[in-house]
Amino acid sequence: METTTLSNGVTIPMLGFGTYQLDAKDVPTALKTAFDAGYRHLDCAHIYGNEAAVGEAIKASGIARKDLFITSKVWNSDQGYDSTLAAFDRTLSDLQLDYLDLYLIHWPNEDNFDLSLDTWRALETLYKQKKVRAIGVSNFSEKQLQAVFDMATVKPMVNQIERHPYKVQAELGKFDTDNGIVNEGYSPIGHGHLILQDSVITKLADKYGKTPAQIVLRWHLDTGYVVFPKSAQPAHVKENFDVDGFHLTQEEIAAIDGLDQDKHLNYD
Repeated sequence: METTTLSNGVTIPMLGFGTYQLDAKDVPTALKTAFDAGYRHLDCAHIYGNEAAVGEAIKASGIARKDLFITSKVWNSDQGYDSTLAAFDRTLSDLQLDYLDLYLIHWPNEDNFDLSLDTWRALETLYKQKKVRAIGVSNFSEKQLQAVFDMATVKPMVNQIERHPYKVQAELGKFDTDNGIVNEGYSPIGHGHLILQDSVITKLADKYGKTPAQIVLRWHLDTGYVVFPKSAQPAHVKENFDVDGFHLTQEEIAAIDGLDQDKHLNYD
């Protein structure tokens, strides 16, 4: 499993398993398949409505806690200092864990960004109490990150953003990297969008004897992004993990970068 290191020295697996839109009833089978395939990093969130089921699946797996990397996120309606602390406790209880590896602000508050700054203070408290090993944000712009930098005593270690070949996020990704922030990309293969039918991707799949999805995931990893594809289909779960043993050339990475359309497939 490839890893990268956060600014505080914590190691994070670069390929994880996403739990977004995973129905609670499908969680036991999906996570057993994921664990059997080798995944040890789970990306969760309270708003996904399945953290209790994920907690049961983690418990049933028998995998040592130290061998897992578990991320969750505080949702918009829970933002604010005290409400964030309460939301964290609820997530920890649902997941049946003593600590999280990474806790993120899910979205910047659009109506009152000061509320997001209060939320960040709560994340710093959790970090200093050692209830979470690392803290970060999701969907934050350069301007919003700078506002956090200006008040933070602990800088964000991660920014999780929409990222796929049609939304490369070159400028934001570079800003994050330049400021010691690890990039994570959600919707990495674009919901099975036309991306996987693009001739640039399919030709590389033919060259390497891989699927188009595996090529796109390799592109993310080779450009330093942590990603977590999600599927309830066992074959796809295993396929998405099988991206070792090859790397794209700089020319091939540039060709995929060139597919950028600045195209959001999720909420902007």
